[in-house]
Amino acid sequence: MKLMADGGNSTDEQAAASTVNVIEDGSSSEEEDAAAHAVNLLWFGCSEEAEGDLAGWAPAGSSTLSTHSDPAPPPLSATAEDVPGECKQKPSGRYVLAADRTDEKDGLSREITQAPKPKITYRVSGWVSIQGAAACTDGGHAVHVEVRTGDGSAAGGGVVLAEAGKWAEIKGAFRVDEHPRRAQVYVHGPPAGVDIKVMDLRVCAVNRIARLRHLRKKTDKVRKRDVVLKFKPRSEDGANDDAAAVSVNGASIRVVQVDNAVPIGACISKSAVQNPAFVDFFAKHFDWAVLENELKWYYTEAVQGQVNYADADALIALCDRHKKPVRGHCIFWAVENSVQPWVRALNPGQLKAAVESRIKSLVSRYNGRFPCYEVNNEMLHGSFFRQRLGDDIDAHMFRETAAIDPAPALFVNDYNVENANDPNATPEKYVALITDLQKRGASVGGIGVQGHVTHPVGDVICDALDKLAATELPVWITELDVSAADEAVRADDLETVLREAFAHPAVEGIMLWGFMQGHMWRANGQLLNADGSLSEAGRRYVGLRTEWTSHARGTVDANGNFKFRGFHGKYVLELAAGAGGKVRRAFDVQKGDAPLVLDMNL
Repeated sequence: MKLMADGGNSTDEQAAASTVNVIEDGSSSEEEDAAAHAVNLLWFGCSEEAEGDLAGWAPAGSSTLSTHSDPAPPPLSATAEDVPGECKQKPSGRYVLAADRTDEKDGLSREITQAPKPKITYRVSGWVSIQGAAACTDGGHAVHVEVRTGDGSAAGGGVVLAEAGKWAEIKGAFRVDEHPRRAQVYVHGPPAGVDIKVMDLRVCAVNRIARLRHLRKKTDKVRKRDVVLKFKPRSEDGANDDAAAVSVNGASIRVVQVDNAVPIGACISKSAVQNPAFVDFFAKHFDWAVLENELKWYYTEAVQGQVNYADADALIALCDRHKKPVRGHCIFWAVENSVQPWVRALNPGQLKAAVESRIKSLVSRYNGRFPCYEVNNEMLHGSFFRQRLGDDIDAHMFRETAAIDPAPALFVNDYNVENANDPNATPEKYVALITDLQKRGASVGGIGVQGHVTHPVGDVICDALDKLAATELPVWITELDVSAADEAVRADDLETVLREAFAHPAVEGIMLWGFMQGHMWRANGQLLNADGSLSEAGRRYVGLRTEWTSHARGTVDANGNFKFRGFHGKYVLELAAGAGGKVRRAFDVQKGDAPLVLDMNL
């Protein structure tokens, strides 16, 4: 039996068409493009022939360089998936040592002999370590690997926390907008007196084509399931009616997916919903909503004692009309400059009372209304309440919220965790924060990864998600946006993050932090232009939503079965009945490795 998509093409033909449309980039063929990106364009190791050959490395600032060998090099990362053409290689054990550093800006640098090309994302990888008496501190020191263009401006790179006696894998990225006449890598960061060791630093173009192929296969495995619909009609007295069964065999059937198990939503605001084009796109192309600012404490109580939820209520009512669930964002915000002045002016006793009042006011008002809350936003980057009320206050916020409304999943939420460029927001630090909250009795129900990204690299994102998945908590991408003036680059970046998130089994939802020009926190991130037309990123997004929705048509076979493979989610079927009538049934496709067999008794 051959299944047909609604558009009249077979499902295989539809997938092939989507493949061509998504990865088209002007190259003569996918194979040529993949080959061009698979090679290591830039490689900075030490000479294999002899120690003492710095292979082009030079001191940066005050430092002395030498080369050495480690008899026990680090193992090849086991977290990243084996994708052809990715920038990884077994460590050689040879490294450059930068010693006698007198300032955190001192380190080592190396000219890039082959200049990077504009609008191509490059991966920076390798291993770094530190040594010396000053290196032996709890938590280690941040080592920065920067790529700088000829004018000295930073194009990107990566940051990793390195500890004495251990090798840390650097995972960074960069991109240039114009042809630089020269470029260099620059390694620095730890304080004076800490020696830096660099092993096998490598720069290569990201093989986007190979990654996309890998993700399509992964998505099919993680998000889809074989389904068998069994039809056995019954007569009016409830007995099996063989004659009726014969009439069902060969009947036309249509299966339509109405909801995906992984919802994709967007933030909305009071000003944005005044635009009919915004509301129309939101209603048609998103499943969930989150209020951009209207539920935050500084918005609902800008002046002490004057609490106003009118704008939040109006937005929630709009979501109700369009049947969109709403995430509760957020009860508190840990970053001091996001706390309103009157709260910052309170003494500890007054602040504790204000915290209790805020929890009771918000959570009681919306009891049972939100499926989830982000309790105290950005705790990796801020400690306003903890500094004033003690280490237990963050967990207290979780405990008190759950005491008033036990139903919502209570999330942590933070940024840069997926980017490998922020020593304050590594996946390891995020897991440690969650573990501490749980030990203090906080019912952490989910992990929010914001997703404000620039030149994203797929395997770097995947690696972060793998580490967070070890907690066995659901992960949501909560505030996704990408920013690039070039529409094709923006579309590619958006697709990179969406595909990585959708293919990862720990991710249970994705939220975009805006989608329309003029109504976004970051410029050059729109899916929808100000005039209501789709940008290239918007077309890519709509195409992905179509690709991740399963529709099938065909006929019931001689055994009374209809088989298809579909994405997890909710479905409705229509079966042609006698005299031109139709029978409709709803069913769900849940996760599972074995085929799902459903008895569709008529």
